[in-house]
Amino acid sequence: MSNTEARSDMLDCVVPDEHDPEHVQLIEPKEVALGGEDAIKVRRTLPSLRRSFVGAWCFVDHYGPERGICMDVPPHPHTGLQTVSWLFDGEIEHRDSGGVHAMVRPGEVNLMTSGHGIAHSEVSTPERDLLHGVQLWVVLPEESKDLVREFQHHVPDTFDEEGVRGRLLIGSLAGVTSPVHTQTPLLGAELVLAPGATWEFEVDAGFEHGVLVDTGVVDFDGVRLDRTVLGVRDAGLDAVRLTNPTDAPARVMLLGGEPFDEGVVMWWNFIGRSHEDIVRLRQEWNEAPDDRFGHVAGYRGDTVRLEAPPLPADLRLKRRFRRGRQ
Repeated sequence: MSNTEARSDMLDCVVPDEHDPEHVQLIEPKEVALGGEDAIKVRRTLPSLRRSFVGAWCFVDHYGPERGICMDVPPHPHTGLQTVSWLFDGEIEHRDSGGVHAMVRPGEVNLMTSGHGIAHSEVSTPERDLLHGVQLWVVLPEESKDLVREFQHHVPDTFDEEGVRGRLLIGSLAGVTSPVHTQTPLLGAELVLAPGATWEFEVDAGFEHGVLVDTGVVDFDGVRLDRTVLGVRDAGLDAVRLTNPTDAPARVMLLGGEPFDEGVVMWWNFIGRSHEDIVRLRQEWNEAPDDRFGHVAGYRGDTVRLEAPPLPADLRLKRRFRRGRQ
């Protein structure tokens, strides 16, 4: 999924200096339209002014359920990251410059590695007019930022604990390990809690953890999370407790990972290590996209590709680290 904002802001990836694993930080979403007035709107919790990472997860879009609203994102670029697509309802047609043509369907995880550069398009299919899911980005570490293009597809089995049903996208949880490989240690799962259920489970104490509520209300380590809110906890504890205090099922996305301490600059659909990186990537995409990013075959929309918006005037994009600025 693209960041289609025509006036794309500079977003420095950074988290606060304080570290208290007992504290759950609450992040409210920002609404962003993916295209024109009739396009689907997403709720974006990462990156935000308050926080930019949960582990190496650096971008969280949450959308739907919507009927009669399309997703039609023309070919657009990515660098230095992996995209993770997960649907609750609907169907999206994916095409990329690595030659992959795939359908994104509920309960199936699709991970695309951009590395040195990739272009792709995303279009919801008219046969499934209900659209509901999340789109996630993972920043690649320095040694892996120029990986070759790759697309991974996995259909996870459902696992059951008392009062909880889950699907594991990435990492390990509840005795289950996903075959999807990433460049940094990560965790990603969909969890559905039965009415009144509490699930306390072991996690890696070296991971930060985030809980995004899709449906219902959930208490995350005793802190109430309403729908669409992302709750985040710093590393340091080896268990997570989730409670559904209502008489209806609740669904959440659980995200986790080792703290990401490298400095990056994230602007529009590019992740680089400097202002100069972003300037060069923008120029390459706008002036000679096929050279670095390749060609997306088969996209049938009216727009050939999305143009990268102008960079902020008279402003140098700053490289930030997890604990401050360089």
